[in-house]
Amino acid sequence: MTTGFVLDPTANRDDDNRSPGPDAGLLAGKRIGFRLDRMWRAWDWISEQWAEKFREAGAEVSFWRSAGRSGDEGDRCEREYKAFLASIDVAVVGLANCGSCTGWTVRDAITAANTGLPTTAVATANFETFAHEIATRGGRSGLRVHVLPYPLNEHRREDVLPVGEAHFDGMLETMGASLAVAEAAE
Repeated sequence: MTTGFVLDPTANRDDDNRSPGPDAGLLAGKRIGFRLDRMWRAWDWISEQWAEKFREAGAEVSFWRSAGRSGDEGDRCEREYKAFLASIDVAVVGLANCGSCTGWTVRDAITAANTGLPTTAVATANFETFAHEIATRGGRSGLRVHVLPYPLNEHRREDVLPVGEAHFDGMLETMGASLAVAEAAE
C-alpha cells in the first residue's frame, strides 16, 4: 500500500494576532469613525442611526466612504483612509455583505486595528465565517466582528432601522464600549 501526504493550504500564520485589540471603553469624548462603502444603503442607514446614539452619549462621529481600490484612485483612497484613521479614536468598519465587500471590509478593519485603534468590523450573517477567515489569513484572527442579519440591503429603510436598533446593544458589547459612566462602573 502506498502512503501519501495531504498538504493543508491553510497553514496558520506565525505572526497571527489573536487579540481583539483594545476595548472602545467609555465613548463620551471620543471620536468614532464609520467606514462606509458605495454598495450598501442599509449600512448607511444603520451607521447613521448608531452615530446619532453615539453623539447623544457625547462622542464625535465622522464618516469615510471608500472608493476605487486600484491605480491612482486606489493610492488616493489609501492615503485618505490613513488620514481618516489618524483623526479618530474608534473604528467601525462595514459592511461585509458580499465576497469582495467582505474582503475590503476586513482589510480596512485590519488596517485600523493595526494602528492600535479599537476596531470592529460589521458583517451580515452569510459572510460572518468568511470575514473571520479573511481576518485570520490577514494575521488578525482576533478581529472583532459584529454580525447583522442577512438579507439586509434588500429591505426598505423602515424595515432596516428596527434591525439597527435591535443590534445596537450587541454592537456596544462587541466593541467593548459603554455609553455612560454609570454603565462603565457596572
